[in-house]
Amino acid sequence: MLFINASSEDNFEKGKRQNRLSPEHIDKIVSTYQYRKEEARYSRRVSMEEIEKNDYNLNISRYVSTATDEEKIDLAVVHAELTALEQQIKGATGKHNEFLKELGLPPLL
Repeated sequence: MLFINASSEDNFEKGKRQNRLSPEHIDKIVSTYQYRKEEARYSRRVSMEEIEKNDYNLNISRYVSTATDEEKIDLAVVHAELTALEQQIKGATGKHNEFLKELGLPPLL
């Protein structure tokens, strides 16, 4: 069985009362169905065994998820960047406090 999830926003044009499929989007859906093509986050062939394992649930998003992976964050790099910024802030604050002292104003904390 082929599942096609054409629900992502780049697959249709938003309308006031109803969304519209452009001819290009219709062609893509028909072509995907006709040639049984699989495409990540768009279409997938699913065996009857898998459907049976899912209690015959035919919810499209169960078989074709449009979710994308979150960006991986390297905490060591972020920590190094924050440490460098903190040093820059301390240096700038010290320089600023020297000017404030010359002007007879209280320093920043």
